[in-house]
Amino acid sequence: MTSFLQLAGRILISIIFVWAGWGKLLGFTATMGYFDKIGLPVPPAAAAVAVFMELGVGLALLAGLFTRLSGGALAVWCVVTALVAHTNFADRNMEIHFLKNVAMTGGLLYVVAFGAGAYSLDALLSRRSAAVRAVA
Repeated sequence: MTSFLQLAGRILISIIFVWAGWGKLLGFTATMGYFDKIGLPVPPAAAAVAVFMELGVGLALLAGLFTRLSGGALAVWCVVTALVAHTNFADRNMEIHFLKNVAMTGGLLYVVAFGAGAYSLDALLSRRSAAVRAVA
């Protein structure tokens, strides 16, 4: 049951990153415009980092690949984006986004603490590695 819950948790928490990263990738120019609008005139390479973090690392988390590292990286990402993009507490929407990022950080820290579980690429790679060591 625990491994199933770990899988469900990874799926649910990764959806927001994959969805947002995919949107940023498809609307890269709009992403750059949004960053400029909130006062972050970033070069295209920095926007590409945002796409990689959300889409790439989000997919790794979804698959359970390098799960603890992926979860930790996304936890840091959530804190950084909360502090950079969601601190206008006079705007209720931004306050909610800030708190959403804080809550996601908490969930991601659980991923870091407890790992991916049995239904993950990490577990598959671990089993294969153990089989290779047993043969050698």
